[in-house]
Amino acid sequence: MHQCSKIDEFLKGARRILPLMIAVVPVGAVFGAVAATKGLSPAEATLMSALVFAGGSQFVAMDIWSHPASWVSVGFAALLVNLRHVLMGFSIIPKLERFSKWQKATSLLFLADEIWAVAEFHGRQTRLTFSWFAGAVMPFYSAWVLSALLGAMLGSGIGDAAVLGLDFAFPAVFIILIMGFWKGRDTGRVLLASAGCALIVQYFIPGVWYIAAGAVGGMLASAVSPRRAVET
Repeated sequence: MHQCSKIDEFLKGARRILPLMIAVVPVGAVFGAVAATKGLSPAEATLMSALVFAGGSQFVAMDIWSHPASWVSVGFAALLVNLRHVLMGFSIIPKLERFSKWQKATSLLFLADEIWAVAEFHGRQTRLTFSWFAGAVMPFYSAWVLSALLGAMLGSGIGDAAVLGLDFAFPAVFIILIMGFWKGRDTGRVLLASAGCALIVQYFIPGVWYIAAGAVGGMLASAVSPRRAVET
């Protein structure tokens, strides 16, 4: 009976991530194709997706990729892009109270943006279980890695991602996630502050510092929101 309950939880998690899993496949395929054009073999591109498992930092890494690759530059850019995972970790940790230590560590290791979002939604309604979380992670992770392999094998055969409209898949996924967290004007202020800071920094400062600037701008806007002021 207990085993059936775990299987049910796993399937619930898988069903919850399914729409986002389908949406992320073209993103993974585009990454694989971009990696192939940069000289990575299908095995190398797939291994990168399997080990890094962070679309944003992987695309940034490909954007600054050179031969021989500057591992310091690539590593620092990936670290800067993935600083948002620290915030996501602080957000989701309180909802993992039923997880053992190794389950928490494993869960945080696979905490992609989409997985964090569905787990955050689910955790607001009921207690998260490791079986449910594993159900959300495993198909999504598999889809990301396999789509990168497919894209790398096809390589230039995919064609121009912009012409096919695949370049919009990445922002489309995040638009869906943002709308799920929409809470009216307060959310709009945070998004405008974040976007404004990111655009300004991107214009004046080279590199990927605009990502950190957007995060800081959003946090500051949230901290001084009128609703928060009224509540305090």
